[in-house]
This record gives sequence, structure tokens and C-alpha cells, in this order.
Amino acid sequence: MTTLLQLSGISKHFSKKSDVVQRLLNRVGGRYETEVVRAVDDISLAIKAGEVVGLVGESGCGKSTLGRIVSGILPATAGHVLYRGKEAAQMSRAERDAMSLEVQMIFQNPMASLNPRMKVRDIIGEAPVVHGLIKSSERTDYVNNLLRQVGLDPAYANRYPHQFSGGQRQRIGIARALAVQPKIIVCDESIAALDVSIQAQVLNLFMDLREQLGLTYLFISHDLGVVGHLSDRVAIMYLGRIVEFGKTEELYANPQHPYTKGLLAELPSVRSTRKQYIPIKGEMPSPLHPPPGCHFHPRCPYAMPRCETERPELRALSPERSMACHLEA
Repeated sequence: MTTLLQLSGISKHFSKKSDVVQRLLNRVGGRYETEVVRAVDDISLAIKAGEVVGLVGESGCGKSTLGRIVSGILPATAGHVLYRGKEAAQMSRAERDAMSLEVQMIFQNPMASLNPRMKVRDIIGEAPVVHGLIKSSERTDYVNNLLRQVGLDPAYANRYPHQFSGGQRQRIGIARALAVQPKIIVCDESIAALDVSIQAQVLNLFMDLREQLGLTYLFISHDLGVVGHLSDRVAIMYLGRIVEFGKTEELYANPQHPYTKGLLAELPSVRSTRKQYIPIKGEMPSPLHPPPGCHFHPRCPYAMPRCETERPELRALSPERSMACHLEA
């Protein structure tokens, strides 16, 4: 498979602007520093055409921010985004517009991402008409076909988002993403807010659409079970960095990074006879003040003095496997 999208050294920092008092105090010798949240810290990742890449990590690790950078919603502070082998920053206006249509995002909360004042037919049908993918006269049939494709009755096209259940609203969000004929879909916790039975239906829909349309997914989730079922390759993310990456079956069967081991140890299994689960100790540090060296070292049972000062690089363990850890380096 060819590489469809590649991230190289991507970082995203959010800075809090100083207020008036702090700026005045700094002028007379104060030492108020601008607070910087390092949401994404030097990430490189390649996504191949037709595959599903899972992105897993605890809440606050930066995976949603990375998804927004991939989809073009947020600009990166540093690094390069390459699509079809060409850097996005060097594309012409037409090429950037085409990329923005081909990379779409489905959000966690469908109610918040759908315009409550628009009917379903307008939510789904507006973008393909505006971008010239279909004629205005073709919109009704186009929307009806998309609704059928995601498992909804075309008669719902004249309703508003508040008239649907959570699962139905998520299907509308999927139809909206499909309306502009994307190649890559970023799914940001897109089933987390749904009931378990509805989650299974939406997951099956994602896989059916992948087969029918040849879609590529970046599937962001904190649910290791779902990611393991859906993904071809998995990236484990911790405090803005990828700590392990590889094929799903291999990574789940033989995790190498201490953080990955801790996450998978808590994955429920019908084969397990344990009566008690022991979580990873401590809490994830604040991205405002991340630990030096390896970000995971304050919680790692194998931490060495080296881990406190030296950042581990993401190194290849095999052609399809990489890890960022000083163990066995």
C-alpha cells in the first residue's frame, strides 16, 4: 500500500496570553512567563491508503489535537504534513481545497457538531453543492442515497438534529463527511458517547464503508478493545508523544513499552481469572509542565536515572514496529 498521508515532526503548542497586569509587571522587572501547553510534541506518523490506524491514549494526551491537525482544522506549530507525497504548506490553493475535501473528520459529540438550525438535507447537501461536486438540482437524490448508505430513512431529511437519537445523529455526521467524497476520515472518539449496542452498529457501518468506498481511517479512541478490533496498526500516545507503534496483532500480543503493557493489562478478557485490576500508578502530568526526559518516567516501574534527563527516540524494533523507551536500548 502507498503512503497517503505522512506527518513529520508535528508539534502543537497553545500559548496563554499575558494579561495587562502581567505585562505591566514584566516592564518593571517582573518574571511572569507565558504559559505554553505542549499538546503534541514532535510526532511522526505515516498512514497508508486503505488502512485503519488506531490512535490510543489517556484523556488529555493530545490525540484529538493531532486528529484536528491531520484534518486541517488546526495548524501545526512545527513540522510537516504531506498528502499524496506533497507538503500541504507548498500546495496551491486548488490543491489545498482538494485536500480539505479528501480529509474529513467525525466528532465525538454529534449534537454539538451539527447545526441545530439546519435540516438534515441542508447539513448533508450544502457542501457538495458549494464545492461543485453535484448540481443543486441533484441534491435531493444525492442526500437520500447518502442517508440510505448510513442506514437512515430518506424521509428523515426534513428533520432537525434534535429530533434524532444519539446514534442517528452520529450517522448523520458520517453522511455529512461522506458527502464530499473523502479519502481519509478522522474518527475522534466517534462512538464514545453511544450505547454499547449502538457502538457495534456504527463500528460495523465504518467497516462496511471502508470496503465499499476504499476509505482510510485514523481512528482515535481510549477504548483498546474497539481499536484492536478495528485497526490494522496502532499508535500508543502519551502526553503528546507516540511511545509505541506497530501492527495491531503483534502489539497486542507482545507489548514492549511499559505504558502499553500497563494499558493492555487492564483490558478486560473472558479468559482472565483476575479478581482485581491494578491501574497504572499516578496520574498523567500536566502538558503545561511535562516531566523532563521520558514523559512517562514518574509513573514507570522500570524508570532509570537516564529516563529523568534523556528523551528516548522512537526507534525501530522491526520493519513494522517502533518504540520510544530506554529499556534494552
